[in-house]
Amino acid sequence: MTDSSRPRRFSRAYWMRVFGANVGAAVAVTVFYSGISLRTPPRQILEAFAIAMLFSTIIGPTLGIVMPRVGRAVACRFSFPFDWVVLIATMVTIALAGSFMAILILAAIGYLHGAGIVATWMAGSLKASIAITLTFGIFLTVVESMRRQINEARMALRTKERDEAEARRLAAEAQLASIESRVQPHFLFNTLNSIAALIPDDPAGAERMTAQLASLLRSSLDEHTPLVPLDEELRIVRNYLDIERVRFGERLRYEISADAPAALARVPRLAVQTLVENSVKYAVSPRREGASIAVRAAASNGHVRIEVEDDGPGFDATVMPDGHGLALVRERLAMTLGDNASLEIDSRAGRTVIVIHAPSPARPDESQSS
Repeated sequence: MTDSSRPRRFSRAYWMRVFGANVGAAVAVTVFYSGISLRTPPRQILEAFAIAMLFSTIIGPTLGIVMPRVGRAVACRFSFPFDWVVLIATMVTIALAGSFMAILILAAIGYLHGAGIVATWMAGSLKASIAITLTFGIFLTVVESMRRQINEARMALRTKERDEAEARRLAAEAQLASIESRVQPHFLFNTLNSIAALIPDDPAGAERMTAQLASLLRSSLDEHTPLVPLDEELRIVRNYLDIERVRFGERLRYEISADAPAALARVPRLAVQTLVENSVKYAVSPRREGASIAVRAAASNGHVRIEVEDDGPGFDATVMPDGHGLALVRERLAMTLGDNASLEIDSRAGRTVIVIHAPSPARPDESQSS
């Protein structure tokens, strides 16, 4: 059973508000509809108040039980002003039934007699009941609607804060995993040894490789921009692959391509790099012949498709423990881009394709108009 289908349990504070409205309605009826003045005897005033309280006690709790349920149902099915037409019609129906029941009670206890019952109901009680019911019914409906909206906004804010905290945690875990993979001793030693070997014969190449390593580490440590343009992400990917290619030589073969619209799409920082790193780890590193890696991105129909493909041995995509690089990428996509993004994995022997679906960037004229 969902929360929306469960009967609502009204709080004590809610019923205190309903009771206060009942007393206010009884006082209003006594003052404005019972002919009370400063010269009216106290006993007659109390009698008029008691009768008004009887009407209010019958009608008020009925309003308190029925109107919140009707209000929620109407809000889901009708827009303004039709929702209020239904609400007011419900209030009038409750006023009719409640006032008639009160008249019957007065007749049962001998306060009203004979033909005067219907006349009394039609003459004054019905009009007063409808007026007071509408006044306090609308007031209670508006107050409870505002309280519900405030509670929903508070809940949405708490959910957003929780999601943002979770997103920061996932981003921190992904950054930590990325930093750990980048600062592993063998990675740094291999890179520094390669740089040292290049210095005598190719100082320009050594300088370029040093800049690539610095760019890679700088991107890993950046905490302020969780989303980056795809072309910037692909630049980091190229730097990473260039560094690893010095280590693996011809065993690592790669190509990177992206059309102009896709290059403007925003993706979680290091998301594509994590996919490429997964290919290097499971396709290139364990095999003597290495593997080929292709990174492709294209925009179509409002979405961007980013593929990372390799021709390695493949892996079991159904076994992905928490904290795995691909699992972190999937969670970061959900946290940063929501339902507009997803991660698909198709892995088998000889071909593994991992696809990121992301929203396409707005055109320049759209971004300016917004």
